[in-house]
Amino acid sequence: MTNSGSAHKVNFTKPRGFHTALKSDLKETFFPDDPFQQFKGEPLSRRTKKALQYFVPIFEWLPKYSLSLFKYDLLAGITIASLAIPQGISYAKLANIPPIIGLYSSFVPPLVYAIFGSSKHLAVGTVAACSLLIASTIEEVVHQAENPTLYLHLVFTATLFSGLLQTALGLLRLGILVDFLSHSTITGFMGGTATLICLQQLKGIFGLKHFTTHTDVVSVLRAIFSNRHEWRWESAVVGIIFLVFLQFTKFVKQKRPKLFWVSAIAPMVTVVVGGLFAYFAHAEKHGIQIVGELKRGINPPSLQDLNFDRKYISAPIKAGIITAMVALAEGIAIGRSFAIMKNEQIDGNKEMIAFGLMNIVGSFTSCYLTTGPFSKTAVNFNAGCKTAMANVVMAICMLLTLLFLAPLFRYTPLVALSAIIMSAMLGLIEYEKAYHLFKTDKFDFCICMVAFFGVAFISMDMGLMLSVGLALIRALLYVARPATCKLGHIPDSALYRDIEQYPGATGTPGMLILQLGSPIYFANGGYIRERILRWVRDEQAITDSKGNDVECVLLELGGVTSIDITGVESLLEVTRNLEAKGIKVVLVNPRIEVMEKLILTKFIDRIGKESVFLSVEDAFEASRFSLKSSVQITGNGNA
Repeated sequence: MTNSGSAHKVNFTKPRGFHTALKSDLKETFFPDDPFQQFKGEPLSRRTKKALQYFVPIFEWLPKYSLSLFKYDLLAGITIASLAIPQGISYAKLANIPPIIGLYSSFVPPLVYAIFGSSKHLAVGTVAACSLLIASTIEEVVHQAENPTLYLHLVFTATLFSGLLQTALGLLRLGILVDFLSHSTITGFMGGTATLICLQQLKGIFGLKHFTTHTDVVSVLRAIFSNRHEWRWESAVVGIIFLVFLQFTKFVKQKRPKLFWVSAIAPMVTVVVGGLFAYFAHAEKHGIQIVGELKRGINPPSLQDLNFDRKYISAPIKAGIITAMVALAEGIAIGRSFAIMKNEQIDGNKEMIAFGLMNIVGSFTSCYLTTGPFSKTAVNFNAGCKTAMANVVMAICMLLTLLFLAPLFRYTPLVALSAIIMSAMLGLIEYEKAYHLFKTDKFDFCICMVAFFGVAFISMDMGLMLSVGLALIRALLYVARPATCKLGHIPDSALYRDIEQYPGATGTPGMLILQLGSPIYFANGGYIRERILRWVRDEQAITDSKGNDVECVLLELGGVTSIDITGVESLLEVTRNLEAKGIKVVLVNPRIEVMEKLILTKFIDRIGKESVFLSVEDAFEASRFSLKSSVQITGNGNA
């Protein structure tokens, strides 16, 4: 049995050196987009220019910028600024920090992102999920009510750690880590967070003064009902009116997409109307709490406020790690989603660096964690933004607000901010996506529900970890128990396909063709060995009744991307076991990484080069005349 009759020969050349193979593997792992291709063959001056444009994207689009583009970016920037003001105040409240910090966070970070970000449509700002995550984690070591200064300093420190981690991941091109946050996990996490945040806003809706610091549904509901004596019907009525108004504007946007601006300006209208109402109606006298004093002026430096005390440092580190990953997953996913709509691409590693730098700079300038929120990015996209200049326009609008308009927002009712947050969160509870997961993939649905209920009833970080853990278990099951299948010949063709998927495919007497579809290594080597032997045993049981024994096993290895020493040993055990029964083992289409390992471990010498083929058809043609049952086999492989 030889492969000499094939027109194409199997490549048995000397395996690549360790350095060459490692370089190739690292390149595919960390540089799948091959960013260095554009620098080859270019003179030094041009390479320098391209490198600057690659690492600092503003140098790529700014020289080509024009007034016609600025008209669109100006409108989009003003529109998202009108959304950033109420959101900044609202989410700062959610993080239990002074409202002015929320406005600061929409001034400096967008400027940094405009320089280093690769997305044209992403609008930078604070997000509810990370705001709540920071609050819940920092309050494990210090309560905001007991020591507000220390609490704020730890928030800045958490933002610094988040930025450092994001930057490091981007520089090391470890964007692959964000992929562990699956779509199902993010859907469940956002839904659970939104539910929790909505319930927490009942504090503002009912005008409560005392509340729990815990972030689970049971504690929140207990706090709401145990403080019934603090409920104020005036606050509830105003909150419901604002909430109904905000939801109505969303309904208008859905029915008339061209009227998207109605929903975009609704939060600002709520803040302005609420402030006027609170001022003229003396709302504080009726139990409706207001934001309070907002100092005029731009971001003060906060480098000296960073706190690395051993007593407290664990909380900022924990908050920084968790929020960094959540912010990256949300920001990159949203940026990619809107880029796809325009048939464009963004670089995930560049986005990591941009997010990291804007949070590092933000932690030095009295800002807390920022990323690319969905609501603001959607408004930016619908407003017709063309480049990251929209973020610059938004930052300038925030500068003017901080210098001249900030004191005007002191009368903003807290109940109006609660209504804005609740309205935004209701859109994040994606019932339809959860139902779609239930109908299409029950395991993905379980991953989603674990995240949802874990966040809602335990804690945000625990819910996230449980969901990621379950997703990893699923991935490990795929790895440890890879699919194998028996191939059969498709009549009137040279194709061999899975007989379970194609019932018309016919088997070959005396020959068993198996396809392996995953890497073979220590985690699944034993399973693959036992599965191959079981295939042979089952086939023997079938063929014995027809008088045809299995004489040859073909292993199609085209889907095996790699193999380790344990995997080679498993194949060697299979070969010994089958040869002891008089069954020949043949390999088909081993890939370069697999072939190199089989050559280095002398496995090829053990089975002989004549037992390795390019295709199933070649192996069949070379093998069929040596089979005892060959008299029953026609030229195309049909019995």
